Amino acid sequence: MHALNGFADRVWTPQGWIADAQVRHGADGLEVAAAGAPPAGAERLGRWVLPGLANLHSHAFQRAMAGLAERQGNAEDSFWTWREVMYAFAGRIGPEALRAIAAQLYVEMLKAGYTRVCEFHYLHHRPDGTPYADPADMALALIEAARETGIGLTLLPTLYLTGGFDGRALGPRQVRFGHTVDAFLRLVERLRALESDRLNIGIALHSLRAVPADALAAVLASEPARQGPIHIHIAEQIGEVQDCLSLRGARPVDWLLDHAAVDARWCLVHATHLTDRETDRLAASGAVAGLCPTTEANLGDGLFPLKRYLAGGGAFGIGSDSHISVSPVEELRWLEYGQRLTAHRRNIAVAPEQPSTGERLFGRAWAGGLQAAGLSGAGRTHGDDLLVLDEDAPLLAGRDADHLLDTWLFAGNVPLVRHVHGGGRWLVRDFHHHDEDRIAAAYRSAVAALRAD
Repeated sequence: MHALNGFADRVWTPQGWIADAQVRHGADGLEVAAAGAPPAGAERLGRWVLPGLANLHSHAFQRAMAGLAERQGNAEDSFWTWREVMYAFAGRIGPEALRAIAAQLYVEMLKAGYTRVCEFHYLHHRPDGTPYADPADMALALIEAARETGIGLTLLPTLYLTGGFDGRALGPRQVRFGHTVDAFLRLVERLRALESDRLNIGIALHSLRAVPADALAAVLASEPARQGPIHIHIAEQIGEVQDCLSLRGARPVDWLLDHAAVDARWCLVHATHLTDRETDRLAASGAVAGLCPTTEANLGDGLFPLKRYLAGGGAFGIGSDSHISVSPVEELRWLEYGQRLTAHRRNIAVAPEQPSTGERLFGRAWAGGLQAAGLSGAGRTHGDDLLVLDEDAPLLAGRDADHLLDTWLFAGNVPLVRHVHGGGRWLVRDFHHHDEDRIAAAYRSAVAALRAD
């Protein structure tokens, strides 16, 4: 444990930048206070220090297939044809391969500025649907990958029951995702026993099409659902909205808000296709919208109505989802750029009291990510995770605090996260994760074996 006692020229906090700041461990994580001069024995951290971000939506196994679905296989390629490629790839992955893939991904996240990940985990069983000797084996592989890399993990075991809104059985390539409600709740309780400072357990409902109304009600009434975050994919695709309207008589977000007590513990992932009414209702609910702009663009999903949602006080965070990109810079940049392309003007995500696009995006994504990870409220804090940007980078030359986050998020593509501190230790120093060479070698071996099958 590295009991941090540091000093920085500038530290970003939700209340703004603090100059000449001491950063040290306190009872509730890092404490930041203006010091004026370096306290005795304080370690100089750097010129620009930021809190680490939470990546609120990850399917770790998909990192190994990034780039393998970009050749046209169908004249009408869409999310649904991509999904078939993903299913075929998922069918080859066991616990050892998952651990190697996740560890590589988590190193990449740390180096990019994510210090916690919300893992939406539905790859539960063997490819034929039979459980492993320990039904938690795949979840334990993710926990071990997080432990060896040092990233904080919010693990979200996922309930996946049916293949569509019509209640059809899971297809042959989906059966490894399935649980009964009772078996799912037992898995959650088993994993809750492993919680620690760097691991907490929530629950995920894969989607309304995969979780029938009676099962959703049963899970939400259960003891395991009374604590921790609750995540769900929703309204990602137009076809999903049409099916929900046809078979449940309402659009997905409206239906969920009418049938569940959605509040600040919830994260609605994607929520791409919303009416104005749904947008306003979601913003008022206190839930987090889990936005994944690079994956949503890669899959052709659509654009979230960000301006109206922010005007309604809505919370959001960002995730890298399928990991076609692992960069909070790119997620936040393209979240804003997508809005500019439809509005035909610039600087959309601003407010009268906060004219910096970069600072508002970063601050809202930081807060929304913590909320979605279950680390805000009820006495929880963000812990002790921080990033130190590269003060020697030419890109940051001549920048002051008013322009620092705008420059980081909207100018250039050179990685600027130089050091990362999390879990009481330095995880990344001078752009290098302490165990990245071994982890990369294990990843290469795992992927070579998967591709050889």
